[in-house]
Amino acid sequence: MATEHPETPLPDDSGEWPLRAWGLAVLGGLTAFAIYWIVRPDRYRPDVDAISVRLALGTFLGIGALVFGFLVERTRIHWSAACAAIGGAIVALTIYWNGPFGTRHSEEPWRIVCAVLAIAIAAPLFQAWRDAHPAEEAQRAGKFAIPYPEAHSHAWTNVVLWCAAWVFVGVVWAMVLLLSELFRLIGINLLKDLLEKDWAALTLTGAALGAGIGLLRDRDGILRLLQRVVTTILSVLAPVLALGLVVFLAAIPFTGLAPLWDATRSTSPILLGCVIGALSLANAVIGDHASHETRSRLLRASVAALGIAMLPLGVIAAVSTGLRIQQYGLTPDRLWAVVFTAIACAYGLAYLVVLARRRLAAAPHLRSANLRLAGGLCFVALALSTPLINFGALSTRDQLARLESGRTPLDKFDWRALRFDFGPTGEAATRRLAANGRTPAIRAAATKARDAQGRWSLDPVALEPKRRAIASERLLVLPRGTRLPRDLYDQLTGYTACGYSGACTVLYSPGSDEAVIVTTNDTNLWKRENGKWGSVAARPVTSGKGKLERLEAALKAGSVEMRNVTRRQVFVDGQPVGQDFE
Repeated sequence: MATEHPETPLPDDSGEWPLRAWGLAVLGGLTAFAIYWIVRPDRYRPDVDAISVRLALGTFLGIGALVFGFLVERTRIHWSAACAAIGGAIVALTIYWNGPFGTRHSEEPWRIVCAVLAIAIAAPLFQAWRDAHPAEEAQRAGKFAIPYPEAHSHAWTNVVLWCAAWVFVGVVWAMVLLLSELFRLIGINLLKDLLEKDWAALTLTGAALGAGIGLLRDRDGILRLLQRVVTTILSVLAPVLALGLVVFLAAIPFTGLAPLWDATRSTSPILLGCVIGALSLANAVIGDHASHETRSRLLRASVAALGIAMLPLGVIAAVSTGLRIQQYGLTPDRLWAVVFTAIACAYGLAYLVVLARRRLAAAPHLRSANLRLAGGLCFVALALSTPLINFGALSTRDQLARLESGRTPLDKFDWRALRFDFGPTGEAATRRLAANGRTPAIRAAATKARDAQGRWSLDPVALEPKRRAIASERLLVLPRGTRLPRDLYDQLTGYTACGYSGACTVLYSPGSDEAVIVTTNDTNLWKRENGKWGSVAARPVTSGKGKLERLEAALKAGSVEMRNVTRRQVFVDGQPVGQDFE
């Protein structure tokens, strides 16, 4: 990795290349069409054994074509094609390693995220190295030097290009749908019927995405301008986030860390999100070379505050993750959290060291640190996408050790996670415990987990939340002094009973299997059937504002009664027809 070269000019891509847009449109359409015929579920659904191979092949085509669209230039096309093929192969192999999908054997999806992240980081690094490789400046600095301005610019431009290309896809779809409806007005349904076919819709989307990428890359100056606009807007937000993080960290000595653990189980994701936001905004402020550095003291100070805050936030996230592991043991999700917090702490430590040594002149050194950290993160993400590190196996060993040592009681052991979340290693451990568990209770529990057909069939969790008791000032039971059955009383706050607000009157005779619930919205008949209360008939109450107020007052006063009403109505074949006459 080389240091930045502010004097290095950005590559001149101002000249249009119409063939690129047409070629990428054809490539996108053909790739999408091929992916459909490779993985179409209606044809291959029974073939579960080959699903990973088909998904991997489809992924190779899709990722390879997408990366090629981002990288391809007039010169050194074979370099771009080779890089695209490597990127597609990496993600495709990750898909294959994590299969077969649709079964109980798939591994953690974070591996796929790491593979995509590695390609997303490697692409701008490759673009910067390819563009600078023949230049004399790069040769003097080293054959594999990567100029930071180009790498930073390509990274932001790729993000803008990705978002803008999908906006173009949306516009294309809106236009095609409008045309299909237009032709349908005169009885021509060919286009509308075609769009309802999956292969046609996928082909159109792929062609539009390829065309959008090609057309936007022909206007590289506009992309660079959009990138500058985006980074400028984001830089304005840096002082806001910096102030918030500083106040948060300053308050921790007074509040302690206990509220973080009590408030939510998402402490680590929230803190890591703040680290990512701080990193993004700090880089938006410092720009890609000296000419883009801000002169505002406020923005410079916000970079320092954001850089200093990242490490404490990462450390707190690490403590939160460590506490969860200490209490409940290892799981794949917690191990991934360890990885992410370690990356956040690495960035925070690097920024803290640079800021401590360079202070106000830290921007060039932060950019150099970014380049090295990006390269390291790319290699780490690539390694994590492979089966070399098996978080499912590590979690299985740890959880079994906790079970056998008694640190995790049998009634607290998460058999669902072992059976369905830890991959093949967890399934094998479940079968082993069912056959050779240390105690009869462990063997029985493991047998139940082994024979479960799905994760929710094993110790199913009640999905209905606990309801709070209805406020006494809202409820009136008639006749007065009557006590409602406990199971009926517990359901009064439901939507079809007393609701969430307003007066509610319940007509109930002791020992009866019927109850009438009256609110300002409706009257509802409830019955007890098979030992459970439930609504069987509801009638809405229609009234204006004045009547609604009188109805509310009458309900609170208890002016409610049930009457038998005789009506005149037409019956045909024993069934009532139309409204009653009286």
